Amino acid sequence: MTIFQSIVLGIIQGASEFLPISSSGHLVLAPYLFGWEISPQEAFVFDVLVQVATMLAVIAYYWEDLVGIFSALLKGLIQRRPFAESKSKLGWFLVVSTIPAGIAALLFKDTFEEAFSNPTYAAIFLLCTSLLLVLGELIGKRRRSLTSISIVDALVIGLFQVLALFPGISRSGSTITGGMLRGFERKASARYSFLMAVPVMSAAGVLAGYDLIQSPTLSANFLIYLPGFLAAAIVGYLAIRWFIHYLSNRSLYLFAIYCAIVGAVFLLWNSPF
Repeated sequence: MTIFQSIVLGIIQGASEFLPISSSGHLVLAPYLFGWEISPQEAFVFDVLVQVATMLAVIAYYWEDLVGIFSALLKGLIQRRPFAESKSKLGWFLVVSTIPAGIAALLFKDTFEEAFSNPTYAAIFLLCTSLLLVLGELIGKRRRSLTSISIVDALVIGLFQVLALFPGISRSGSTITGGMLRGFERKASARYSFLMAVPVMSAAGVLAGYDLIQSPTLSANFLIYLPGFLAAAIVGYLAIRWFIHYLSNRSLYLFAIYCAIVGAVFLLWNSPF
């Protein structure tokens, strides 16, 4: 991996992690389309680092929300009234939403890893992301705020997050769609989706942390990975800020069209016919 490749992939990760266009799909397709030969060891280390970078971006953007939720959780536990405050209840529901994907990742780990080895799968699942976004817009009522969220809502959105374990299915796109199908407003769905990213990315980082520390690739290529890490963090923060503003008065159809075009063009370009 070169510094140029690191920066480009960091920018792609930062933008596509929070926009509903699938970071995993783009990180699988981009090296293939550019003809970049990146070893699996380098790709693993870099993917973990840019995931951490985008986690820092969402923490920075939602810092006040996260501090409030965490404080309310602690207060509720100390007072033995875990659901007394709305922020505490929201915190527990965020935890509930992470459970389905965690269980699926453990049970079907090999299946998901195999899907990442084939760019064609990423292209096909990008088409699935497009379909999900269209369904959310067509069927979702989009009238509720997060103050009305229930444990059923949290579980349903968590189940939609399971889909994002496949490359090409956007985590933000699937969870925002899940929220919209439960009747939440676009901005409320996006806020919940991004807050969900913190425990999800934290858990993924912890699981991969040991392998990351043990990898000789990290120390050998640290100065190459660093620009990509910084690019992912900065672009990720800007992407969240822009996207939340965008959802104030616009739909997700633009992103649905983009995913459909990218997926279809890749499949047609690589078609044997």
